[in-house]
Amino acid sequence: MDKGSAFSTNIIGAGEVGSVISVDMDKNDVHKTNSYYWDTYGNDFLGAIVLPFYGSFVSEEKCQLFGDVSGKKMLEIGCGNGQSLQYHGERQASELWAVDISEQQIEKAAQHLKTCGLSANLICSPMEEECGIPTDYFDFVYSIYAIGWTTDLEGTFRRIASYLKQDGVFIFSWSHPIHKCVVAENDMLAFKKCYFDESWYSVSLEKGELSLSDRKLSTYVNALAKAGFIIEEMIEESDEDIIQSRNDDSDFAKKAKMLPVTFVIKARKL
Repeated sequence: MDKGSAFSTNIIGAGEVGSVISVDMDKNDVHKTNSYYWDTYGNDFLGAIVLPFYGSFVSEEKCQLFGDVSGKKMLEIGCGNGQSLQYHGERQASELWAVDISEQQIEKAAQHLKTCGLSANLICSPMEEECGIPTDYFDFVYSIYAIGWTTDLEGTFRRIASYLKQDGVFIFSWSHPIHKCVVAENDMLAFKKCYFDESWYSVSLEKGELSLSDRKLSTYVNALAKAGFIIEEMIEESDEDIIQSRNDDSDFAKKAKMLPVTFVIKARKL
């Protein structure tokens, strides 16, 4: 397979896209490209990646990873339009905080929460950078389909650990890396990308352009360990009940029955 032209799936949280182009990773270029996308077209894809959904066919209602959040201080990494913050606010979290790379998403989140009678401390910044978030402060840090956009996974996990109180919990979801390698073709699954390839690439969608890297599952696990986390639970199986309730017989749903399309990790700060 030509290294410069691969095949990538599930860029945002559902569906499949075509050709991509390998690129050299420049942090500033990645931030500029991705923030522009979320400033303009990103809301088109947020349906399956806001709580109670962790991604396609995985839900908090079934997994129950958070438990009772009443009175808890919550920080979201990559808040999008604020719907996941709303989810926790309606469950009586005591404080809502969030960071997002997109000014437009921050504005949408603020407006959405206001209409729900909620408020949050919202900060526009790349997740990798110092941005004034208090340390040793939060009971939960969570991220729904946003961690994978970071240009510095180990640094981001170290920063998240610094935000949490001792024994605090970090929960995040992202597209399962094996899913990014396999596509449905003619009622069969075919490998179109090397699982071990973590190089950065640019993909042009119908609307806009994105830059990201497909990291191995072990890369996430090892980065968590280096940041001082212990993994308590991992979810990678699609929820058959959700697939059936949606009466979904698409190739994507058929694929989800045979291999993971989303993974969720719950980790605790030691």
